[in-house]
Amino acid sequence: MNGQAPQHHAARVEAAIASGQAARSALVASWRRSSRLHHLDPSGRGLPKRLTEVELREARERIAPLLAAAQGAMDRLYQAVGAAGCCVLLADGEGVPVDRRGTPADDATFQSWGLWTGALWSEEHEGTNGIGTCVVEQRPLTIDRDQHFFTRNTLLSCTAVPIYDHEAAFAGVLDVSSCRADRTDAFSSLIALAAGEAAKRIEADLFRRAFAHARIVLTPAADGQCGGLVAVDGDDLVIGATRSARVGLGIGLGIAPGRPLRPVPAADLLGGDIARDHLAGGQRAVLQRALLRAGGNVSAAAKALGVSRATLHRKLKRFELSH
Repeated sequence: MNGQAPQHHAARVEAAIASGQAARSALVASWRRSSRLHHLDPSGRGLPKRLTEVELREARERIAPLLAAAQGAMDRLYQAVGAAGCCVLLADGEGVPVDRRGTPADDATFQSWGLWTGALWSEEHEGTNGIGTCVVEQRPLTIDRDQHFFTRNTLLSCTAVPIYDHEAAFAGVLDVSSCRADRTDAFSSLIALAAGEAAKRIEADLFRRAFAHARIVLTPAADGQCGGLVAVDGDDLVIGATRSARVGLGIGLGIAPGRPLRPVPAADLLGGDIARDHLAGGQRAVLQRALLRAGGNVSAAAKALGVSRATLHRKLKRFELSH
């Protein structure tokens, strides 16, 4: 705990809360919630509570799509940070880890700290911590050592990133935790970057699975990077959008998280080159499929598409398709 005695940490937390710093410090605001809202004592010594095996199984079943989508990204993230003494946790929207990755040699240590599946890491139970505070604030954050509320957690460093589902609703938390004293600020920054990228991969996989029968279009995200995804159906209507896409395209306004989008014409929503490229690509693909199914017979393809032979010929010429 950076050399501080347990009573020192508890006194520092209480002094910060009493000073009124909560109005300008997100950390002290979390400490205040832990103390005043949840009536926790920073010097409390009890270990994190755990769900029963039955309760844990039910929690995993409730977020089965997220669990399935997260496997590959969790594996890759663990490969990047596991050798440095970190474990990777996937928690549900209540702050309960439902899956984890860790080095077997470190398992006993992490289990003793409660960094294990089924543990209750919400702020209500554990005060300020990576997973629980991320659930409340729904933003990427790191709770480092003595930023934790409980004195017994001040050897931990936890980086947490929120995950949003295919309807832009908060779904869970991806967390990288370490109890090594030699974790540097530079390494913490690398962990935050890796965790953020892993969370984006999980969201993208979750979105693609939810709209498996739609065409997926990549759009510029709010931060200027290509991170938003929209799903377009066979009628060229946008039927889904990730949180990044909603923010980047300005369609988050008036659309509550967790609700499907009202179908919007792709050309109206995407606009510009993105819409033209996408719609042209979609029409070209439709024509190619029709020709292939008709064995190159233009008359048969036109009949299947419900257009005249002359119309089909014009479209084939436009898209430079041979038959």
